[in-house]
Amino acid sequence: MYSRMLELIRSYSVILAILLASLLGFVLRRKPKHQKTEGESEGYFSASYRLSGSQPQTDVIIVGAGVAGAALGYSLAKDGRHVLVLERDLRAPDRIAGELLHPGGYSKLIELGLEDCLDDVDAQKVVGYQIYKDGKNMTLTYPYEKFSSDVTARSFYNGRFIQRLRENAASLPSLKLEQGTVMSLVEERGVVKGVHYKTKNGEELNAYATLTIVCDGCASNLRRSVCSPRPKVDVPSHFVGLVLKNCQLSLSDHAQVVLGDPSMILFYQISSVEIRCLVDVPIGPGQKLPSLANGEMAEYLKTIVAPQVPAELYEAFVAAVDEGNVRTLPNRSMPATPQRIPGALLVGDALNMRHPFTGGGMTVALSDVVVLRDLLRPLKDFNDSAGLSKCLESFYTLRKPTASVINTLAGLFYEVFSVSADEARKEMRNALFDYLSLGGECSTGPTALLGGVYPQPLRLAAHLLAVAIYAFGRLLLPFPSPKRLWLGLRVLMGASGIIYPLLRAEGLGQMFFPAIFSAFN
Repeated sequence: MYSRMLELIRSYSVILAILLASLLGFVLRRKPKHQKTEGESEGYFSASYRLSGSQPQTDVIIVGAGVAGAALGYSLAKDGRHVLVLERDLRAPDRIAGELLHPGGYSKLIELGLEDCLDDVDAQKVVGYQIYKDGKNMTLTYPYEKFSSDVTARSFYNGRFIQRLRENAASLPSLKLEQGTVMSLVEERGVVKGVHYKTKNGEELNAYATLTIVCDGCASNLRRSVCSPRPKVDVPSHFVGLVLKNCQLSLSDHAQVVLGDPSMILFYQISSVEIRCLVDVPIGPGQKLPSLANGEMAEYLKTIVAPQVPAELYEAFVAAVDEGNVRTLPNRSMPATPQRIPGALLVGDALNMRHPFTGGGMTVALSDVVVLRDLLRPLKDFNDSAGLSKCLESFYTLRKPTASVINTLAGLFYEVFSVSADEARKEMRNALFDYLSLGGECSTGPTALLGGVYPQPLRLAAHLLAVAIYAFGRLLLPFPSPKRLWLGLRVLMGASGIIYPLLRAEGLGQMFFPAIFSAFN
């Protein structure tokens, strides 16, 4: 009990300290004069190695042509760089994730000049969420005051969007899009100089460039070459995906979220005539996902999930289960682990993943692409090792506002809204739902943060503190009792046990005090 109280005090002390960050930022924003100490690294390129002599014609090799890889390749080639993009399979991906782009992500798509990639793919506008819990429901709407009338969240078939991104990238003369499987990175004296890959014809080749950017997705096979030790990937649950036909959402321009038992169910349009359903199935230690082959999954969906599906979607849900086109996907989460590997960089899901319940992956990826493009754009020559090193090191700090806010909320919402037998966790779940139902800033603030509209860590900290006070305070009304006071303390301790690890994983310093980092200046 004593250790839990210490953890509670530490966690909420951190949140309170965070609220002073903006004030400290004015004091600390003055750029310090850095004196290199003996043995200190010079960055991505070591002192004993400089790019010189005969150089490859390719400036950048990008491994992977998904959302991050294709968008980054397009943006760099558009700036005049010579880019080689290697993709294992150039056929349209057939996935059940990466189908919702928040308004913040769509605005990044516009910044990159790629908004036309959502033309002719039957993308659907999404203006908010309708959330159901225990017979109650609420509607959350993105605040769009910051954007033009064309900017909204969009939902679509992932494969159609990816193919349009690839088409735009391949249309640029300085970009080569090639099908090939990258087997390893090519290193020389500790510096990544390119990749070893196998063409679609089975020929093994080496390709060389000044910079290699790994964007090969959540199941990256190159991550271990760039990260040491290899980051831990958590898989708390699986998505079970279906496509519903001949039905309509109660609000067609809103995604629907059912806070069910044991976990959440999501519905959103992926075309004008089809609705994606994603059922989150938690997997505890020693548990296995119900089998698709022997009918266990169909039985689970019909007996456990179907009774919780909104009435207007029930028949279509059961019909989709009977049709048998059921897909599964592991839900991975992994904090970004900055690595100073000369000549190489991780971007996209290869670098950082969050639970896909909130659909933030593409928004973070596109935000990262914009940050990296803007950092590299002033460099006239990628052979400027000092300038390139500074840009790449800055990337990890400058990506933090958007990435950390969306990552933290993804983890928080999933943990809190998952069903638990613990009384304090139940109260936490009810309090968060009721807080979001209050309207005003209590509703629009978290929605704006989640959607990348206002990626402000201090605003996130303020809402985390407000939810904690709301959850504790309402247990003391109308009159506090020892039992309710103890429950309130357990709620605070439980919340700290969720919030603090999430914030720590994102990096408290870079997240809330960026002014003390040289990259910020």
